[in-house]
Amino acid sequence: MLEWIYWSISWILLRWHDLWDAILPGRQFLSTTWQWVLAIVFLVITVRALLFPVFVKQIRSQRAMQALQPQMKALQEKHKGDRETLQKEMMELYRKEKANPLMGCLPMFVQIPVFLGLFHVLRRLSPTNPNTELYGWSTAQFKSAAAAKLFGAPLPGSFSSPAETLVALGSTSLNTKIVAAACVILMMATTYLSSRQMILKTGWNADPQQRMIQKLMLYGIPLGLLVSGWAFPLGVILYWVTNNLFTLGQQQWVLRKYPPPVTEGATPMKRTKAATTGTAGKSGAAKPTKSGLFGKTKADTEPSDAKPVVEGKALAPKPGAKPVNPKKGGSAKR
Repeated sequence: MLEWIYWSISWILLRWHDLWDAILPGRQFLSTTWQWVLAIVFLVITVRALLFPVFVKQIRSQRAMQALQPQMKALQEKHKGDRETLQKEMMELYRKEKANPLMGCLPMFVQIPVFLGLFHVLRRLSPTNPNTELYGWSTAQFKSAAAAKLFGAPLPGSFSSPAETLVALGSTSLNTKIVAAACVILMMATTYLSSRQMILKTGWNADPQQRMIQKLMLYGIPLGLLVSGWAFPLGVILYWVTNNLFTLGQQQWVLRKYPPPVTEGATPMKRTKAATTGTAGKSGAAKPTKSGLFGKTKADTEPSDAKPVVEGKALAPKPGAKPVNPKKGGSAKR
């Protein structure tokens, strides 16, 4: 069923390797086979270029969901406590406005077959594998990829690979575990940052279903990688990290060029210290509450010709002075 994916991934990977092998024939630096490392990096670029229309649909769907926030909040207030009716009304709203709440995860779902295909291809790169010409590979390409390394650790190897397998691949267990552990941590960090980058701009979604998806993307997937990442070949982890870095750059460009609209009901990811404490300064005196247009204080928004408030003691006559008639401005007649 997935044979066509294995053939496609292999074809793209081998074409990029042929190109970089012609540019950097047999070159190694920092114990790294750059022909295969760059082939995996440009495999990511190729896949992301092919998925760019899907990314555009994702952005449009996110904008549509943000525009629906006021209506969704109204439905939540109307059907508070009746989850079944709320879900029906929400689905009807999505259908009517042609919005899909799952579209935000579509690029990730589309890349899962690519990830699985690369995982399968790299796992079969073993010196003990007699079938060296599968999925369009030649024997020379198979042996070259099996011997490829990243900082001395084999690209087909993983943190959990047996020591004898790593020795057969031309490396040691300690070196592979150190490189693999660093790569897994980097994979988790870039996965977290790519989700956090978007939530910092849009805030937590008011819709419970959307917020659950946001939390899954932010916390669930990085924690899942902590458990499963140790079995990933280094080449797959390299693909994942490169893909995350590409996503960070792409999202930064989109958020800067097309900033998301401010939607009602969305809550910021973090609150500032001043907003949570309501105090400032060493004396502990509270800052004036800002309100109104552009966050000005009440004193800033009062008209300039407003009469100043004067205390009554300032108008009282001094001892021994004649009383003054406020209407005539002169001395009072006895």
